[in-house]
Amino acid sequence: MSTPPDRRSRKRFATRRSIAQAADRLFRERGFEHVTVDEIAAAADVGRMTVFNHFPRKEDMFFDRDEEGREILREALRQREPGVSPIETLRRLAHRLVAEKAPFAQFSAESQDFVETVERSDTLKARARAIRDELADLVAAAMAEGAGRDTGDPAAHLAAGLLMATWTVAFIQAHRTFRRSRDSEEAKAAFLALVDQGTVGLKAAMAGTPYV
Repeated sequence: MSTPPDRRSRKRFATRRSIAQAADRLFRERGFEHVTVDEIAAAADVGRMTVFNHFPRKEDMFFDRDEEGREILREALRQREPGVSPIETLRRLAHRLVAEKAPFAQFSAESQDFVETVERSDTLKARARAIRDELADLVAAAMAEGAGRDTGDPAAHLAAGLLMATWTVAFIQAHRTFRRSRDSEEAKAAFLALVDQGTVGLKAAMAGTPYV
């Protein structure tokens, strides 16, 4: 996430990052369920209400890059190249995120810690599923708007749901690959191969719609 230009926003941004980093460290050391908001506030040297001003829920501190990820998806669809379909645009986005070493497409010891922390917490797993569903709605709305259709267009929601399923499977399998091999490049290749394979099926399923 880029740093805001004005002083007040920079200060707020720095406070938010400090809270998220303190929370992340504590969650990984002790597990999400065993860390309190008061402990996070103390570690970040801020008040309890300051924490809640930045993060309404404890799990929001763990998934602190969620909004950044949403904006990346929105921008990719808003600024897609002429003649490139929404589905193909998002396939290319996956490749770009890997090439740019974006935090959303990292398969490393650090990202493995992140995944394992989620796996140990029912609360975080539930929030991860909710985020996936929210992203599907976001993608569906952006696709429909780009095609001049109503945001409730069933075809857009089908495309977005299949796309999120593809990316979810690709992420899970890539992390499993890294867990087994400890090889980031192999994990990245597994991720992109599954995204590409899923996109082929998605294009076939959505033939005849404006999303292909």
